[in-house]
Amino acid sequence: MSRTLRRLIGVSAAAGLLALPTLPSQAVDQPTGSVSVQSASAATPLTVAEALDQQDGSTQAVRGYIVGQPVSSERVVTGDFPSDYAVAIATDPDETDTARMLYVQVPDGLREQWGLSTNPDLLGQEVEVTGELSSYFAHGGLTGTSGIARVSDGSDPGDPGEPGDPEPGSYYDGTEGLTGEALRDELHTIISNQTVLSYDEVWEGIKDVDEDPQSTNDVILLYSGESSPKSNNGGGVDNWNREHVWAKSHGDFGTTMGPGTDLHHLRPTDTTVNSSRGNLDFDNGGEPHDEATGSYHDEDSWEPRDEVKGDVARMVFYMAVRYEGGDGFPDLEVNDQVDNGSEPYLGKLSTLKQWNEADPPSDFEQRRNERIFENWQGNRNPFVDHPEWVESIF
Repeated sequence: MSRTLRRLIGVSAAAGLLALPTLPSQAVDQPTGSVSVQSASAATPLTVAEALDQQDGSTQAVRGYIVGQPVSSERVVTGDFPSDYAVAIATDPDETDTARMLYVQVPDGLREQWGLSTNPDLLGQEVEVTGELSSYFAHGGLTGTSGIARVSDGSDPGDPGEPGDPEPGSYYDGTEGLTGEALRDELHTIISNQTVLSYDEVWEGIKDVDEDPQSTNDVILLYSGESSPKSNNGGGVDNWNREHVWAKSHGDFGTTMGPGTDLHHLRPTDTTVNSSRGNLDFDNGGEPHDEATGSYHDEDSWEPRDEVKGDVARMVFYMAVRYEGGDGFPDLEVNDQVDNGSEPYLGKLSTLKQWNEADPPSDFEQRRNERIFENWQGNRNPFVDHPEWVESIF
């Protein structure tokens, strides 16, 4: 679907001619083990004062300076941090009045990078945090945090990088203030500047970017979560192979250099599990899969385990923005249906948006994105860095 056609569809929908399902503004029921979330915020971040006044459970982005770690409703410490569980942010980096601070929950997946006990140098840094505006420590807060990013340079506080390396903050220059189609167009331009791999190079790329953090000789298989030796790649029954999360028959691009070899959607999976998924679209429901615990499938859809639902969604959204049909590759689009066959479409949009919200980027997913950027392709998945952009674009 061309950009022009997408714009026409948007106009038709606004006129009542076409209604595409959207994520409801109230919390939605998720599969067991998932998190209930609400619709994403507008692109403009709130101030701390606005966030303190708007404790309504909505999902918002808030900007402020890290001024310490809350340990009670009325006490914030600025040294000897006891844990990585929370930070307090304020409009003024020198703020000492807790009444002017927003208490931000730091979930497990973000603590290694954003916890003050591990990263005391974060004190005084300006950040943008995304989550639900709700009480924390019996104080005005932000919980269910799905993203934290530095405003100053966008760098990962746990990885200073090499001199001259592009930082995510500068990587997304030009996106400030953009939403919708304009944001999509700008991101397409940014992420299209990549090193294109051969299909053979993908083997080595996967061994690097999907490496098991607990066992560097292994990789983590996407759908089962199992750790398998890197040397066990191949086409045999007990091997792992290269799964195209955007099924390569959806647009018939095969293993062509470009979409067919893009590490941002190629993941290691058990060969028989890969075969079971085939070219199914993504949606909830079906029968449990014997070899991929937590995954379900039926005749027209595949549901991955809860721990990687968001990963899958963000890979699909990346592909739809990266491959727009202007460089000889198919124009890939996400639609709100399943059983798309060989058309360059993949669904189900409403379900994938829910998965993106319910399963925010994990440390593993963020590390993977960084390694693809640094070691292989030189481009990033913007929805791993900014999952809130999904709601703005799709």
